Formats: sequence, C-alpha cells, structure tokens
Amino acid sequence: MTNPVHNQHVSQGSTLGLSLMDGGGVFNAWSATAETMKLLILDSEDSSKVLHEIQLEAQDDGIFSGAHDGLLPGTNYVLRADGPKGQRHAFDPTRNLLDPYAKGLVRQSPSDYYCVAVQDDFDWQGVSKPGTKLAESVIYEAHLRGLTRLNPQIPEEIRGSYAALGHPATIDYLTRLGITAIELLPIQAFISEPRLINLGLINYWGYNTINYFTPHMRYSSKRAREDSPLAILRELKTAIRELHRAGIEVILDVVYNHTAEGGAKGLTFSYRGLDNSSYYRQDDQGNYQDTTGCGNSLDFGKPMVQRLMMDSLRYWVNDMQIDGFRFDLATTLARDEQNHFTPDHEVLQEMKKDPVISSAKLIVEPWDVGMGGWQTGNFPPGFPEWNDQYRDSIRKFWLTDIKNARETGSHDNGVQDLAGKVSGSQEVVSQGSPVGSLNFVTAHDGFTLWDLVSYNQKHNLANGEASRDGSGENFSFNHGHEGPTSNNAITLRRAKAARNLLGTLLTSAGVPMIRAGDERLKSQDGNNNAYCQDNAITWQEFESETTKDEFFTTVSHLIGLRKQYPALRPSSFTKLDQATDKHDQMLWYSITGEQMSVHDWHNPERRTLQRLNFHLTPDGQRQGILLAINGAETVKEIRLPELLDNEHFELVWDSAEATPVTDKTEYRPGSTVSMVEASMKLFAVRQK
Repeated sequence: MTNPVHNQHVSQGSTLGLSLMDGGGVFNAWSATAETMKLLILDSEDSSKVLHEIQLEAQDDGIFSGAHDGLLPGTNYVLRADGPKGQRHAFDPTRNLLDPYAKGLVRQSPSDYYCVAVQDDFDWQGVSKPGTKLAESVIYEAHLRGLTRLNPQIPEEIRGSYAALGHPATIDYLTRLGITAIELLPIQAFISEPRLINLGLINYWGYNTINYFTPHMRYSSKRAREDSPLAILRELKTAIRELHRAGIEVILDVVYNHTAEGGAKGLTFSYRGLDNSSYYRQDDQGNYQDTTGCGNSLDFGKPMVQRLMMDSLRYWVNDMQIDGFRFDLATTLARDEQNHFTPDHEVLQEMKKDPVISSAKLIVEPWDVGMGGWQTGNFPPGFPEWNDQYRDSIRKFWLTDIKNARETGSHDNGVQDLAGKVSGSQEVVSQGSPVGSLNFVTAHDGFTLWDLVSYNQKHNLANGEASRDGSGENFSFNHGHEGPTSNNAITLRRAKAARNLLGTLLTSAGVPMIRAGDERLKSQDGNNNAYCQDNAITWQEFESETTKDEFFTTVSHLIGLRKQYPALRPSSFTKLDQATDKHDQMLWYSITGEQMSVHDWHNPERRTLQRLNFHLTPDGQRQGILLAINGAETVKEIRLPELLDNEHFELVWDSAEATPVTDKTEYRPGSTVSMVEASMKLFAVRQK
C-alpha cells in the first residue's frame, strides 16, 4: 500500500538519498538503466514485514523519486529495482538493496542489511577543526579497534570503539607522542569476504566497503549498537570533537576504488542491483575490468559515480568534521574511458575545484594493480602521494645495504639516493614542493618497524594462505637471527636500526607518517599482511618495558624537534645559496666538513653525509639544524662544517643512545666528532 504526501520532479542536482522534513520524507535514487524502483518501509519490530511499498516515479534524468509521511527518523527501509536482462545487468526485483546514500545501517546477517533514517543535530560545542598546515603535519596511521583494544586505562566495555578513540586516555597518549593527525584505516561500513568467514577470519583492515556514508557499526560500543544507528553516529562525532579539542586532526582512509560486492558472482548489496552497467567498469560482454585486485572497479568515467564519491566526501567534511582523506588505490579513480591513468582526470579536477572537498587534505596511494598502475610522482599538485620510493630507499640504506656489506664486503648504495629522499624527493614528486611527498618507512601493509629489523622473511601462516600472501620484497634485515632472540647484542643493534629509520623519517623534508605501534616497537610475529588478524597479533600494546618505553620517548623527542625547527619541514624546495623568506637553505658536506664533491655523490662506498639546513625566521634570524649520518659499520670521525663567528653546534639527538641526550654540549665549527657505526646525530645551530 502506498501513502505519498507529495511527488516532485528531481534533477541530477537534487539531493540523493532520504531527505527528512516535517510530515514525512522525500527519497531520490539514481539508476541510468532501471525500469522500475520501489522503496519499502519495514516494520520496526520485524524487518521482514513490509509496512509500505512506495513506487518511485522515474524522471528523465535517471532519478527515481517519491515521498511518504512514514519516512521519519528511525524508519527502516530498503530498495528494490528491476530492469533489462543481459550480460551487463544484474537486476533482481526480489532482492532488497541498500540506499547508496544511507546514513545508518543495521546488519541482520553477513549478507543482509537494511537502512535506517537518521537525523542528527549534534552539538559540536564550538570546537573547530585544528587546521594544521600539511607541511607541519605528523600523521599517525592507526586501526581504530587495534589502537584501543588493550589499553588498560580505558573501560573494558568500550575498548576498540569510537568511544575509546575519544577517551581521555587515548587522547593523552597521542598528545604525549606529539602527532598532529590520526589517519584511521577504513571506518566506512564494510564487510568480511565469504572466503575469510569460512576460514574463521575477518577483514580486519576494512578495505571492503558496502556504504560510503555510514560509519562501520562494529566499531561502536555495545551500548551504542544496541541503541540505534543515531547513537553510533553520535559516538563517532564525539570522538572527532574531542580529538579536535586536543588539536589532533582526523584523516580517513577511504576505499572508493571498489566495493564489497566483489566480482560478477559476488554478493549484491546495493550498486550491482541498482545499476550494474553504470557503477562498475565492464567490457562489452559484461566482464568486469578490475584494476584493484578485489573483483570490481567503480567506473569514474560515469558522472553519477563521480558524484557518489563527491557527495560522500562533502558529507564527511561537513557533517562529520573530517580533516582529510587517504585514497586507497587512487590510480583507479583517475582512469579514462580506455582504462588509462590520466593526471588531469575530471574527478581529480573536480575535487580541487570543490570548495568543501579542497579544504581537506587529499592524500593518494598512487598505484593500483592494473596496467600502468604504478603512478608515484604523476598525480597533480594538491594530491600528496604515498612515496613508496622513499620507503624503499630508506630501508635499503639502513638495512639491506648493511646486510649486503656483511655478506659481500661492499654496499649497493652510497649517499646520493638517500640525500634525494631526505631533502624532499624532488626527483620523484612532480608537485613542486616537498609536501607532495608523504614519507613513510612502514604502513599497515607490510612489516612493522620492529619486524623490519627482526625478520628477513615474511611469516604469514596465520592468514590461511600458506604464506603466499604479502610482499616478498621487504628490504628488511634480521641482524643475525630470524625473529625473537635472547641475544642482547642483536636486540641493541635492532633498536639502533629502528631509531635510524624513524630518525630519518622525522628529519626528512616532506610529510612524515608513522605506523601506530612503531613508537613502541610493536611486533606482528613477522606477519607482513595482517589484514585478517583481529587479535593480539595486531592490537597495540601498552605494557611498560624498558626498550619500548625508551623508544616511545625517542619518537616523541624527534617529533618535538621537528616542530621546534622549521628547517626540518620546509614547505618549498630549498636553495643552495641562501635562506630567504620563501626558501630554506640546504648545504651538503662530506666527512671532512667540505662541501660534497662529484666523487662523493657517486661513490657507492661513501656512506657518510652531513646536511645543514637554515631557515629564516619572520624576524630575520637564521635558524640552523645539522644532520650527520654514518651509514657504515665502522666508527667515523666527522669534521663539523664551518659557521658564522657567533654560531656553534649543540647536540640535540644521537641515534646511538637509547634515550635522547640531555646535556647541552657545545661543539665548535670545524671540530671533530666521533660517530659509532650505523648512526645519526642531530645538531642545532646556536648563537653566542
């Protein structure tokens, strides 16, 4: 039975999804190929019972529209659609479908959900977004559940939830660490693949989205889940508000490249049943053209698919107060009609034009698994890129080069590649600024920092794929023993190597990202692809242990130094001649304190380097910072560069020490400093 309050013509510029108002609601959905579409209002007590069936009116622009006085906050509803048959279509008029724009979902089974009408007037209490400049950002990549699941300072009943994310204990921890932004692995509603469920595992990382507007239900507290989707929404908003109150931005890892519907024979939740031929990239025979490795690829050559993403991004920026996004497999978003990546793709242009979306940080993972998928350095300005070349170069210098030198007597690389990466990867990024490089040594996919210095091989048996999954090229080094060891000498070498890796990251030009848990040397037992491990393998640890506590202190100290010295975080590429109000100065010196020669740069056995940066403060004072690197496994005597007559050096960090140096030792320019094997020192330039 239908009971419409009114009908109205809706254009493509009209609001899609459900709009609530006094006396009912208006609903709009889009499909270019559907012939009929219905909205079913479900009984609040028994979702299998249909209270009202609303036949949506088809408009000329592919919009299906209807209204009803039963569409109220808290109303349960689904869609059904029917249309042509054929290889490119997948209509089933008996299948309940989710509204792509739903703000609330309820899970009945792994393959059965329904939508809930949500209306929220959340009180943000006057708390605004921190607005941290990208050049000043230190990003902390974390799994929402894993970050808080074991924190003893958080009540057990809310651990692993949005409520735990916003808990004072979490915020205090992040504040003490010093990061400026937390980047959350996907929290848009997602599901686990049937294959994982059959193995008794789950999709822990969350790169399997079913809806782009709804927060993942499982990350809410039990109390919120039992209450309503509105309670879940408010719990997440509260966490975001409290993080903002502490000056911490919230960035979301988002997965617009594919959906959880998988390949052509996968489950149908929404998009396939509404318009398979429009949402998904297919050939003329209806075969999916998958560039994601996940069974399907959304077709961003279609304006309404672009709009789905744009509307979703605006919602998260405006309604949820999110500060930025990291776009998973972003190359897929910018493929043209011939499936080729194009840096001037309309979807990228529109994001930068949009006043709401462009106000957020727009970070891209510049690759996918399709032909020509690796596009590091090719995204346009305004889209800082995950720099995998930075990751590999830093790992090689501090780990595999040293491993190879032990085995063969010679290194593979000198200092030239390292210098390019720590100075902003100008040879890689095409965006005209170091902030175009999102620097990282580890991320969610791959070894943790501690495993990187503890394992030569991946150990992924727990994933149920006989360790075939995960990358086999990790540029790691176990320092003489595979995995845990009671050998204290090996443990000390590993800890120093970890300090070198994080120290390089936090003293490099560009935007640093730290993987959550690395600040406390978290191990995953050598698993470099723990996407399906929701257990102690992945959960963050908080027990006090000397080595872990010391490392946390070191990372916090380095972040503090990065904040204190702008020369460590230039927003433009530096100039060799002098510091100006627009450019910092960067000078390179050899072990002798002389400026680097051509031979020094190209000698693969030259493993020592000094980088002296100067920054001109607003009041005209020059601020200097010197990074000295000894990448050899022998002690080196390094002569410090010359300075102005009224200047000297002060040691502010030494990777050879387990904890930050506290003495204020003065070093004269031109004096000689001893550096232990495979170590770093950081000096501040002081005026007398």
